[in-house]
Amino acid sequence: MDVKLEQIVLFLAAGLFAGFLTGWLTKGKGFGFAGNLFIGCLGAVVGGLVFPLIGIHARGLVGQTILATLTAVALLFALNKLDIGGGKRGR
Repeated sequence: MDVKLEQIVLFLAAGLFAGFLTGWLTKGKGFGFAGNLFIGCLGAVVGGLVFPLIGIHARGLVGQTILATLTAVALLFALNKLDIGGGKRGR
């Protein structure tokens, strides 16, 4: 597998922007700005591994950002349901 620096930069950019979008979409349920950026990058990695397995492939920065955002929101939802991390609980 030949991974180029440009691909890594696009992947990280998609993840960081996905983290920003995730924080914006889930106001008050995230991990703060830096935590949401990390969740976005994690979403990019998980989405990049899972979606191709089910036949969904992202092309370009926009496609990667959409899949990373969907995965990051799902991860954040799962972490909140498991009562792990940030968010407003019982307030």
